[in-house]
Amino acid sequence: MAVPFYRHGLTPEAGARIAEVLASPFLTSGPQGARVEERLRAFFGVTHAKLTSSWTQGAIATLLAYGIGPGDEVIVPAMTFAATANVVRLVGATPVFVDVDPATLLISQPLVAAALTPRTRAVIPVHLYGQMVDIPALRQVLPPAVRIIEDAAHCFEGSLFGRRPGQDGDAAIFSFYATKNVTCGEGGAVVTNDSDLAALLTQTVLHGMSAGAAQRFQGGTYRHWDIDRLGTKANLPDLLAVLLEPQIDTVEERLAQREALSLRYERALASTPFTWPTIARGAVSARHLFPIHVPDNRRDAVLAALGQAGIGATVNYRCVPSLTYYRKAVETPLVPVSRAWGEGTLSLPLFPDLREHEQDEVLAVLLAEADATRRYEEDHRAAAP
Repeated sequence: MAVPFYRHGLTPEAGARIAEVLASPFLTSGPQGARVEERLRAFFGVTHAKLTSSWTQGAIATLLAYGIGPGDEVIVPAMTFAATANVVRLVGATPVFVDVDPATLLISQPLVAAALTPRTRAVIPVHLYGQMVDIPALRQVLPPAVRIIEDAAHCFEGSLFGRRPGQDGDAAIFSFYATKNVTCGEGGAVVTNDSDLAALLTQTVLHGMSAGAAQRFQGGTYRHWDIDRLGTKANLPDLLAVLLEPQIDTVEERLAQREALSLRYERALASTPFTWPTIARGAVSARHLFPIHVPDNRRDAVLAALGQAGIGATVNYRCVPSLTYYRKAVETPLVPVSRAWGEGTLSLPLFPDLREHEQDEVLAVLLAEADATRRYEEDHRAAAP
């Protein structure tokens, strides 16, 4: 492929870090993971951090820790990755979809307020594409007992008015999947200032067990464990955790590179029919993705043109209530902004070492497709009665 959608930045030095773990007694959740959790606490300015095997398992462990399950409702945006809704279904609760703001594509707070019922236990605002939802403002429209569980999979280095994910919500959950800004291939983390949640997470990330392996053999003598609440298997092995620490050190530098590339896209596409989300005042976007919207049902034609040119592009995302499972499983009110965006969006290559000549190849295809889109619009206007 001439220009891949993503190219990770892990180097051969990562292999040496893995070798250190292989030489130690702990392959799974041990001292390396504990050190990364300390770095996460410092970076996000929170009191607790727990590494997990994925965003999904971290979210399930958090929902289980809060006792959310059958009979409960959790409000989620209709424009997000399906996992945001899937985790709610997997614990037996019901996702309640609401539409997003047409400018930012972040969850609409007035619609959240309108969707509240006595069964609402939590809201999962999604910091989509790297831009944070205003969590203090969201808190103002919620009853005190409703939890805010931030989906921060796209937003490791994002902030809003100087506040980072996890500082104002009840919990924030991150992804370290292969294409994320900070990655170890697969993985995640939950950060929180809620000490009760943190204590429960130590159980719900490990089947609900009262003691992990290190605690069961503390002092060289086996100690019995118990299960007094349901859990999942969500812990992250040290073999993967060890890859994260150097990336936390350089995350701001890589954010500057992503920002420069994003601004270059924006300048080049400014006079085209394509649009992209607005970055709100006071927000620092993590610039995890660079999505555009293609009008007039021409998204798939643009995707095909990019693919024929050897350029990686994908769709982030289709509107979740439009997916077959959710059309059948959950009754959803009209969500026109999410549906329109999901039918026209695609994401362009964006990663720190994307070279200018590679980005120019992407832009050449897009500018040609922009001309085709203009002609399409003009022909349809001329044909209109």
